[in-house]
Amino acid sequence: MAAFTPSRHRGPSALPLRAAALCLLVAACLLPPYARAAAPSPPGPVAVQVTVGSTPTSEPLPAGFLGFSVEYGALRAYLGPDPNALDPVFLALLQGVAQGQFPVLRVGGNSTDETWVPLPGVLPPVAVTNVITPDWLSTVHALVAATGARLILGVNLAANDPQIASVEARALLDGVGRKGVSALEIGNEPDLYPRVPWYELPNGVEILRRLNPYPLGRYLGQLTRWAGLVPQVPLAIGALATTAWLPALIPVAHSLPRVAFLTVHRYPLSHCGVSPSSPNYPTVANLLSPAATTGLAAPLAAPAAALRAEGVNLRVDELNSASCEGAPGVSNTFASALWVLETLDDLAAAGVDGVNIHTLPGAAYAPFSFRDHAGHWTGVVAPLYYGLLAFCAGFPPGAVELASTDSSTVGSSEVSATATLAPDGRVATTIVNADASTPAAVTLTLPTSPPLTVETLTAPSLTATTGVTLGGASFGPSTSTGRLGPPATTTLLPSGGAYSFTVPPASAVILATAAP
Repeated sequence: MAAFTPSRHRGPSALPLRAAALCLLVAACLLPPYARAAAPSPPGPVAVQVTVGSTPTSEPLPAGFLGFSVEYGALRAYLGPDPNALDPVFLALLQGVAQGQFPVLRVGGNSTDETWVPLPGVLPPVAVTNVITPDWLSTVHALVAATGARLILGVNLAANDPQIASVEARALLDGVGRKGVSALEIGNEPDLYPRVPWYELPNGVEILRRLNPYPLGRYLGQLTRWAGLVPQVPLAIGALATTAWLPALIPVAHSLPRVAFLTVHRYPLSHCGVSPSSPNYPTVANLLSPAATTGLAAPLAAPAAALRAEGVNLRVDELNSASCEGAPGVSNTFASALWVLETLDDLAAAGVDGVNIHTLPGAAYAPFSFRDHAGHWTGVVAPLYYGLLAFCAGFPPGAVELASTDSSTVGSSEVSATATLAPDGRVATTIVNADASTPAAVTLTLPTSPPLTVETLTAPSLTATTGVTLGGASFGPSTSTGRLGPPATTTLLPSGGAYSFTVPPASAVILATAAP
């Protein structure tokens, strides 16, 4: 993604509070009434010039690139209790980001290590809060039959009992059907096992998943043992909370039989008691900073290339704006739509093979929520989901990113551009203006100069939680179909071999050529 140089403007040094207030009072008294009533002029547009070349700079976007990640207990809450009457709104939204292909759904998260299948004569581990029942399996089997979904299913590692993991894995395969299982993922965030409690005793003492220290070598030994005991299907290893163990797992992914995915989780911000002074504290400004977009993707480029050479996929199978279920006022705002659009573009450009947006009911970062009215389902679609659809519009399956440069006359870190070439020859350019108040006056140059269709992603403000539209279409306050209407695009013609247009503050545009 071509990022633009920041331009920051700061006023004069602040006066002491009382002196500043006195100065303002005196100034207000001396000014004539018409001067005091005058509103400040809106900021002028930032001039941005974008030039798109014809050289690919990324691998083709893989099939099944974009999907969702759902906790074990949440999946049936989204689908409903009846396998013969699945929530059609959820199914439509699931398929809406699959780009005409099979949906990829990861089932796991923290619930991976809190789930089991009952064993006769065996007491459940203390930390188990989810039980895989025949009804749960029937519902998930129906999901696969209805959508063709491919699932990455978490298997309990924290219980430290290979028998529990083996029985669970076999029950999942038998109940869901092997055709619907892309991989079994062993454990969840093992790099945090020595630091994150698994459960709490009645006296308040917290019990960790593993004793501290839990070195990488110990994890690798247990990983190898678990891999040898679960059924002979593809495996996903890692589910890492950070990238620290990622380099050491690359050769393991190659040498350990049946590894199809190395998985890692990415959250730019944290809602887990982080100090407000931290750059990871959940604010709109921090979410839209380069560190939260390009900075999130950059460390994955080299591992993705190394794994691809070994025939293993690097998948971010848990992504969202802020860990610990997101932050209200940030994760549920339109800022999250612009953030996820930029971040997905960056992850695709970095060579990541797939991304799953993590969700569970009630979370601030949930892209949707549902209600069942006596068998009639409705859904509320959050701004984040619109950002996913905007990514799909600008980066279709098989597309590659094209080299692009900018020579903005003023520059703004709030503006970014990504250009792609689809297999059918269409060129799409996505321009994001994350500035809350300043429009971007863009001059775009492409290798050729055909008419462009223009589709806009917009909302009343960065902090808006409603009123989002993509191409003029909206799901409205609620939806009973889960389908967005056709976009109301406009046509842009070149002038002098270039295209000139304005991207309003807090919005994005997708400009696309027609197929040759």
